[in-house]
Order: sequence, then structure tokens, then C-alpha cells
Amino acid sequence: MDRLKIDHVATETGLTKRTIRYYEQIGILPHPPRSEGGVRYYSQEHVDLLKRITNAKDALGFSLQELQYYLSLNDMIESYKADYKQLSSTIARKEKLIDIINTINDELKLIVLKIEKIENVRDELVDLKKRAQVVVDTLS
Repeated sequence: MDRLKIDHVATETGLTKRTIRYYEQIGILPHPPRSEGGVRYYSQEHVDLLKRITNAKDALGFSLQELQYYLSLNDMIESYKADYKQLSSTIARKEKLIDIINTINDELKLIVLKIEKIENVRDELVDLKKRAQVVVDTLS
């Protein structure tokens, strides 16, 4: 098991130690085991999760609430995948795959909503720019 200290995790993820602790506090990041002296020891899985969190926040602009929902959907998919591997019945495997597809659809809906919001902001700015350009052209 990896025993990474918070300084290493912060360096590898580009997050501050304070942010990492905050993510633990609000439940986005699972609490790592601690030494007898209280030092947090993170695993590579913690680092990978923090990188996914950062990517979702940076690329998609997720709020913390959206991020928690997005990560819960990812957790559901991982759980379904683990269940799927244990099943031998074709019917049961098909049902589990349908659960995975439905959960992925929920993730995609979240992303589509975010894209629509971004497009709305872009459209408003394009419209404002056009109106400002018309005024500039009339003043010239």
C-alpha cells in the first residue's frame, strides 16, 4: 500500500494541502489512514481521485455539489462493474450492463447541462459584442 504524505499528494495533484483537507472534510475524498501521530497517509488511489476531481472542476466547471453527484455516479459505475464480474448468468450480466449504461447516461446529462450553460454564456457575450460593434460602427 502506498504511504504518501500530503506534501507529495499536493505536489502531484497541483492542489494545496488545505484544499485536500477540505475535500476530505466535505466527503469528496475518503479519509486516508493515519499514523499513531496523526499523519495522513494517502494512497495512489487518493491521488488518482484528486486528479479526476481537478479535471472535472477545471474542464467542466463543476460546483462542489455537482462534483459530489458526478463522483457518486462514478462510484455507482465501479460498483456495477465489480458486480458484473461476479455474475455468471447472461440475463443478470445484461441487466447489470443496462444499469451501467443508465448511470453513464446520467453522467452525460450532467455534462450536457453544463455545456448548455456555457453555450448560453457564450451566446450572450457574442450578442453583446455584436451590439457594441454596431454602436462603434455608427459612431465612426
